[in-house]
Amino acid sequence: MKKNKNKEVKQNCKYIFVVGGVISGVGKGITSSSLGLILKNRGLSVTAIKIDPYINVDAGTMNPTEHGEVFVLSDGDETDQDMGNYERFLELKLTKINYMTTGRVYQSVIERERNLEYKGKCVEVVPHIPLEVIGRIKKAGVEAKADVVIIEIGGTIGEYQNMIFLEAARMLKIEFPRDVIFVMVSYLPTPSKVGEMKTKPTQTAVHMLNSSGIQADILIARADTTLDEKRKEKLAMSCSVVVERIISAPDVDSVYDIPMNFEKENLSGKICDILNLKSKKPVVKLWNKWKTFAKHAHNGKEIVKIAVIGKYFETGDFILSDSYLSVIEAIKYSAYAQNRKPIISWLSAVDFEKDKNKLKELKKYDGVIVPGGFGSRGVEGKLNVVKFARENKIPYFGLCYGMQMMVIEYARNVLNLKDANTREVNSKTENPVINIMESQKENIINHRYGGNMRLGEYKAILKPGSVAHAVYGKVEVIERHRHRYEVNPNYILQLENAGLVFSGRSPDDRLMEITELPKSVHPFFLGTQFHPEFLAHPLAPHPLFTAFVKACINKKK
Repeated sequence: MKKNKNKEVKQNCKYIFVVGGVISGVGKGITSSSLGLILKNRGLSVTAIKIDPYINVDAGTMNPTEHGEVFVLSDGDETDQDMGNYERFLELKLTKINYMTTGRVYQSVIERERNLEYKGKCVEVVPHIPLEVIGRIKKAGVEAKADVVIIEIGGTIGEYQNMIFLEAARMLKIEFPRDVIFVMVSYLPTPSKVGEMKTKPTQTAVHMLNSSGIQADILIARADTTLDEKRKEKLAMSCSVVVERIISAPDVDSVYDIPMNFEKENLSGKICDILNLKSKKPVVKLWNKWKTFAKHAHNGKEIVKIAVIGKYFETGDFILSDSYLSVIEAIKYSAYAQNRKPIISWLSAVDFEKDKNKLKELKKYDGVIVPGGFGSRGVEGKLNVVKFARENKIPYFGLCYGMQMMVIEYARNVLNLKDANTREVNSKTENPVINIMESQKENIINHRYGGNMRLGEYKAILKPGSVAHAVYGKVEVIERHRHRYEVNPNYILQLENAGLVFSGRSPDDRLMEITELPKSVHPFFLGTQFHPEFLAHPLAPHPLFTAFVKACINKKK
C-alpha cells in the first residue's frame, strides 16, 4: 500500500531533462533556468537539479579556470555555477539534494553496499547506479513539493561520462512515460567561409541521443542568428521533432532576455501540452517585474566602470570570466537598479606585482573589487591594489580573500608590521594577521580538503552606526561562507585602535565577518569574510553591492 502511495506522489510530478549537443557551453544552464521561470510564471511549483559527470564528489576541488566558479548553497554544498543560475532565475534556496556528480552517486552506492543495504545482491553499474540517480531526482521533487523537476545533465551527447545519467533518464521515462520529456539544446554553426547555417551537427547529436534510447521532445536551436523555417523543417524531418517544437534561440545581448524569447514561441504552453500540465493562476506580478528588470539590462543611460582584480582569468589565450560569475552578475543587478550600465574589466593580480606603475591605471575606474580565491599567486599584486585604492579614495569592495587582503595591507602600511601576512601564504610570518581557523587545523595537518571548510549560511551581528549597519538596515544578517582562514583575534584590538572597523562579527564575537573604514575616512572601503554575491538576485540586488555601485557613481560625479 505504501509503495502505491509513493508511486502516486511521484506521478504527480513531471520531469524535464535538459541535454546538450554539438559543443560544451551551449547554454543548458541558462535554458534550464529559463524553462523554470516561464513555468513558474504559469503558477507551477518548480525545482531544478544539476548533474555533473565528474568523479569529484563536489565542485569544491575543481579548478575555477577549468570548471568555472564554485557556487555554495545554504547548507554548505559546493556546487556547479549553474546552481547559482537556478537560484537567481527562480528565486529558490536549493540544497544538496539538487546537485549530484558521478563521484557522489558512486560513493552513495558503495556506502550502501558496505552497509549491506542491498541485502547481499551483486551490485552493478546497471541498474544500481541509474536507480540511485532516479531516487535522488524523485526525492528532490518530493522535498520541494514541485509540480515540475528540471534536470540538467552536464556534458555533451556522445561523451562516455554522462551515459549512466542518460540511462537513468531513459529508465524514468519507461516508469512514467507521460510524465517525462527531453529538451535538447544544440548548436547550429554558421561557418564564416561557407555563409550558411548548418544543421548536420545537430542532426548527428539527436541521432546519438536516439542511440541511448531517448527521443528529444523539444529542440532548442542555439545559433548566431534566428533559425529560419526552412531549417526548422529540415531538423524536424531528420530528428523526428515536430516543427512547432523546434525553438529558435539566437545569441542575445543579455541572458535575461531568453525567457521572453522562449515565450514568443509559447514554449511553456507547448511543454504543458506535452506533459498534460494544467497551468495554475499566472504570476503576473513576477513576470512584469522580470520584464522590467530585463529592460534595465539594455537601458542604462550612463556607465559605471568597475575593475575586478583576480587570478582565475587566464586559460590559454582566453579570459574565463565564469570563474567569478556570481560577482559579475551581482554587479549587474545593482547597476541596473541604479539605471547604470556596468563596464566590467578583468585585470590579473599578477600584473600589479610586476609593474607598480600599472596601479595608476586604476584611477580610470569608478571602483575596484578583489574577489575570493586561494593560494599565493597574485597576492602581492592584490595588496598593491588595496593600498592604492585606500590611499586614492577609490571605492573598494573585498570579498572573502579580498577582505583578508585589506587586513594585511592595513597591518603592513598603517601598523607598520611589514611582514604581516596570512599563514596560507607564509606559514612562518611573525605577524600572521590572518590565521588558520581553529576548527580547520586538523584538516590541514591531515590533508583533508574536500567539503570541510566553513561552508554555507552563518549569522553575523552588525555594529550600530557602521557603514554595514546603514546599508543592511538591520543588526543581524545571514550570509554564505567558504573559507578556512580568519582574522587573527590577537591583532583585532591593535587594528581597531589604528582605525580599522570590524563592523560585522559572529554571534560569539570571535570571527570577524565585515571590515570597513568609516565614511569620514573613505567613500567606500569595505570587505566581507562571506560571499554576498551568492545571495544577489535579479529582482533583489544585494545591498552591499548596491552600496558599492552607488559609491562608484558618486566618485564618477
